[in-house]
Amino acid sequence: MCRNIHTLHNFEPAATDEEVHAAALQYVRKISGTTKPSKANQAAFDRAVAEIAHITGHLIEDLVAVTPPKNREEEAAKARARAERSGRYAPRAVQAQA
Repeated sequence: MCRNIHTLHNFEPAATDEEVHAAALQYVRKISGTTKPSKANQAAFDRAVAEIAHITGHLIEDLVAVTPPKNREEEAAKARARAERSGRYAPRAVQAQA
């Protein structure tokens, strides 16, 4: 359930509000044990997501990086290659270059 929570700090371009919200949503889903809360719990669930996203945004802004920012595309390609080597994903078809 928490596979969608990724490191958001020290990337170029910086994490978007949507990425921060998605991480907060996954966190609340994990903690609450549900992906879709009941009507009785919806307000508490939504409030928790909003508050965690807000605090996460402040955390990312306040953290100091001692290394240069990582490139998102390069890191995604490395992760994909690791997943393919481990057998979690089938290798992508190589596209012909023009």
